[in-house]
Amino acid sequence: MAKSKSATFRLPDELWEKMEPLIPEVPNTHRFGGGRPRVPNRRCVDSIFFVLRTGCQWKALDETKICSGSTAHARFQEWVAAGVFLEFWKAGLLEYDELKGLDWEWLSMDGAMSKAPLAGEKSGQKPDRPGENGGETQFVD
Repeated sequence: MAKSKSATFRLPDELWEKMEPLIPEVPNTHRFGGGRPRVPNRRCVDSIFFVLRTGCQWKALDETKICSGSTAHARFQEWVAAGVFLEFWKAGLLEYDELKGLDWEWLSMDGAMSKAPLAGEKSGQKPDRPGENGGETQFVD
């Protein structure tokens, strides 16, 4: 039996058990307690990590049938604002420190700074229009 796309790109149960308590409860604000039910958090998490792993656009999630891109993006923004991913990262660091140990004396930051692939050479400020010196006011006779 073939795996579905959602099963292929599912956050492992062990990680989900650690992340789920970090996600804030959202009360139903519908005036009669009804309204459309929220997409389950697990499906949104699977969608968010799918985007982070593959680099696809949010709207491309619509084709995966895991979760809609707009829902996943809205939930991502909601959880970033609530600090969910920061707390998840911290918990992961602490657990790794307990299991393997982190050498807090020696740390490095990794980053890349490079020119855009199709960018030209930087040669100073360009004039606003041809025949004009940038930033100079022209007077009318």
